[in-house]
Order: sequence, then C-alpha cells, then structure tokens
Amino acid sequence: MEEAVKSYTEFKQKKNKWALLARRFIFVTLGAMIMGVALELFLVPNQILDGGITGISIILSHLTGWKLGAVIFILNLPFFYIGYKQIGKTFALTTLYGISVMSVTTVLLTPVKVFTDDLLLCTVFGGIILGIGIGLVIRWGGCLDGTEALAILLNKKLPFSVGEIILGINLVIFTCAGFVFSWKYAMYSVITYFIATKAIDVVVQGLDESKSVWIISDRMHEIGDAIMARLGRGVTYLNGEGAYTGDNKKVIFCVITRLEEAKLKSIVEEFDSNAFIAVGNISEVRGGRFKKKDIH
Repeated sequence: MEEAVKSYTEFKQKKNKWALLARRFIFVTLGAMIMGVALELFLVPNQILDGGITGISIILSHLTGWKLGAVIFILNLPFFYIGYKQIGKTFALTTLYGISVMSVTTVLLTPVKVFTDDLLLCTVFGGIILGIGIGLVIRWGGCLDGTEALAILLNKKLPFSVGEIILGINLVIFTCAGFVFSWKYAMYSVITYFIATKAIDVVVQGLDESKSVWIISDRMHEIGDAIMARLGRGVTYLNGEGAYTGDNKKVIFCVITRLEEAKLKSIVEEFDSNAFIAVGNISEVRGGRFKKKDIH
C-alpha cells in the first residue's frame, strides 16, 4: 500500500514538473516573439530604442548594418555565463532560449512593413507591447536582456544598488542614441523605456496586485473579526513587543488586493483611529488561505 502511494506521489510530481516546463516554454516563446514584434514593427524602423543590451544592439546594428537579431544574440552571450553563476542554470537556459526566439523573430520580421511611422503611436504602443513581452519572460523565469545580470555582478563591487546601476547604464545608452540618431529620437526612447517598465510591472505583478497589511491595535480581535466578516479575508495574529515601552502587542497580518485597501482602512478607523497600519506591495501570493471567502 505504501509503495503504491509513493509511486502515485512520484508520478504526480513528475506530471506537475512537466506541466510547469510546458507552460514556461509556451509563455517564454510567446513573450520573446512579442518583444520581436515590438522592436521590428514599431521601434527600430522609427529609430526608437529600448534600454540595456537591446538599446546598444540597435545602435550597433544601425552603425554596422548587421542584422539586429544577430547583434542582440552575440552581445548577450557573455551574460548567459554571468546569469548562470549569479542566478542559476534554469534562469540561464530560459534566458538563452528566450533571446534566441526573439532574435529569430526580429530577423523574420525585418521585411515586414511597419504598422505606422507616427512617432507618438510607435512610442506608446511599442513600449506597451515591448513591456508585455519582456514581462511574460521574466514572470516565467527568464530574461531578455543581460543588463540585469551585469548589474547584479557590479553591485557586489560598487556602492550602488542594482536599480541605480541599470539606470546609469541606460542614461549612457540614451545619451549615445542622441548623438547617433538625434535628441528627438533619444527623448522618444526614454518615454518608450518608461512605458515598457510600467507594462512589465503590470505583467509580472498582475492587474490584481496584492498588498500585505500589518495592523497594531489594542482592539485587534474586533478589527480581525470585522476584516474576516466584511472583506472575506483571513487574518493572522502575531505576538509583538514595543521596543520603547516594553508592552506586549498583538499584530494583525493579512493579505488583500489593492481594491480592498480603502475598505480595510475604513474598518480599522471605525474601531481604532489611533491604530498603526503598514501597507506594502506583494508581487506574488501562493498557498495558504488567500483565496477570498464569500461575504454574506
């Protein structure tokens, strides 16, 4: 009996593993192809850049006449090794596959006529589509640009955060774009980069972004009961101690969506206007009892 249960468990684990790999393959392929569409049918023909290695590749492709897909692939090769060492084998292989698909897509789409030559439309829609493609790949464990891996490596040797290093690299790239193309196109490129960054956040975190809430109040049970009854969310009571007073405190912890934040604050205010509330963003929630209960 135990052997049968063990065999069934192993079979189920293998099945889940292959299902996860299949989903990763599908979404990384889709994301890489979407990025290729954004580059070849919106941005590159109109001399608008993305940041990072892709931006450098666009400049080099313009100056040398080489195929953009080939330049992107070659420039990213050193960062596969960095990604492998810093993050792991799965990340490196997923990134290699994603960039390969994206590079092939850009080559295949080179003869295709661009959707529009209106710079504003290309900037906005190109940035959105670019962000969606990159976001899908990031969400499923890969990357389409080696800048992040480089920033992680430099972060250990420089007194700057990963975000600050990436920002600095992109400022240099957009400055170079101003000299190679024109400052008008460089400014449009900055707008595209900003839009793409926001689109990436939406795809990676989801439209229904979750928030963690910490509440400290002497009326924690009334507040906790009200949150469960009115929002349908579970709560957890944690033990705490005030560092200044030394008093024992009960802390309420719960996870809500951003649309429920205002309602939760009104509930807390109703019971204790002096309660301490801390709200933070959560990129992903799994397991537990986060699923919303019916409110009757």
